Amino acid sequence: MSERPDRYDVVVLGGGSAGEAVARQLAEHGAAVAVVESGLVGGECPYVACMPSKALLRAAAEGRAWPDAVRFRDEIADHRDDSSTAKSLQETGVELVRGRGVVTQPGVVQVGPRTLRWTDLVVSTGAGAVIPPLDGLHADDAHPVPHWTSDDALSSDELPARLLLLGGGPVGCELAQVYARFGSEVTVIESSARLLPSEPAFVGAALRDALTGDGVRMRVGAEATGVRPAGQGVVITVGEDEFAGDRLLVAIGKRPRVQGLGLEALGIEPNDDGALGVDDRCRVIDHVWAAGDVTGVAPFTHAANYQARIVATNLTGGDRRADYRAIPRVVYTDPAVFCVGRTDDTTTVEASVEVAETARATVEERADGRLVLYADPDRRVLVGAAVVGPAADQWAAELTLAVRAEVGLDVLADLVHAFPTFGEALEQPYAELADRLPERTDDARHRDT
Repeated sequence: MSERPDRYDVVVLGGGSAGEAVARQLAEHGAAVAVVESGLVGGECPYVACMPSKALLRAAAEGRAWPDAVRFRDEIADHRDDSSTAKSLQETGVELVRGRGVVTQPGVVQVGPRTLRWTDLVVSTGAGAVIPPLDGLHADDAHPVPHWTSDDALSSDELPARLLLLGGGPVGCELAQVYARFGSEVTVIESSARLLPSEPAFVGAALRDALTGDGVRMRVGAEATGVRPAGQGVVITVGEDEFAGDRLLVAIGKRPRVQGLGLEALGIEPNDDGALGVDDRCRVIDHVWAAGDVTGVAPFTHAANYQARIVATNLTGGDRRADYRAIPRVVYTDPAVFCVGRTDDTTTVEASVEVAETARATVEERADGRLVLYADPDRRVLVGAAVVGPAADQWAAELTLAVRAEVGLDVLADLVHAFPTFGEALEQPYAELADRLPERTDDARHRDT
């Protein structure tokens, strides 16, 4: 380790989920590491995203009153105080530098008056909420409308009587259910033809039914064209219609934070989507690495932590390659959504089952849920799965292993699940795929070559 306090083996730009994880692992291996962070150490997930949203979903399911739910949310989120996380990080030997880091030349990051010199740089600055180019949403508009991002909503004590929610993706669906179950009149506006447009159509349809059952109003397949203030509230225009609310929440997605980092000094330009392109070792260029949402690979904390492990291994003498075939995509609504792998490939063979057919569904008095598995007919392995069902985020996790490890269908069909569990829903489609896709003969394989 260098004796100079401003020289480090690794400087990490961004102390969110990925950056914190990389720094801890490197410090454990004896590297001199500095983390540069202007916001909360640990990133958005613990304080204004994953954890507080799950706390509210749980509180809603338990029927708690809103004030109690907010107290519970804030306890789970450590009241948005990162002091204990920061202290824990520093105790590993990582130096935490508060401020915004800018690359000024190869090997140098400037943080205010401090100059940090590095051998390797890790960029893990995350992503920020996208605000669409909608008339009335921006400060330079004639009459800008105050609005929430998901971070704002999950930091607020306010329970709007009428909530307009722009965006029907995972975040929009979760927050729609939260506010509807606590008594808000929620209207979801989604420009795509269905909710969760990147997942199979049945997933969005099932979630729409669930949210409608919670009292959520839906307007899908139409673009919002403008918003305007109306008294103490807001009106949004969608096609020929107008919807009034007391608060507008914008949740249409996030964009990687790369602006103002000075990466051009290293000859690095982001991709068209704003992300930093990385190879399978999470390397941008020699001695520059990236992990987390800034890479645009998969916008999940578990994916960020996975990439952090890849980077840390490669920076400590290993040679580890990322494999993204089985990154789970989860929406923590009730019913939950769990998707993994390829679910939109026309070359696959499908098998499905209604989750309500399990004995556990009878016990739980649940009549909802569907499971679809997608198999490669030639290799006889699962390549994807999509599930909507009660607690699917928990019991469907074995599908991640099945896809990642390319477990053969015969093995999957021979699995025994405990009775009575929702996991038994997997047995029928496993067996169906194994029966429909028999082992190919040597003669058939020879003819295909």
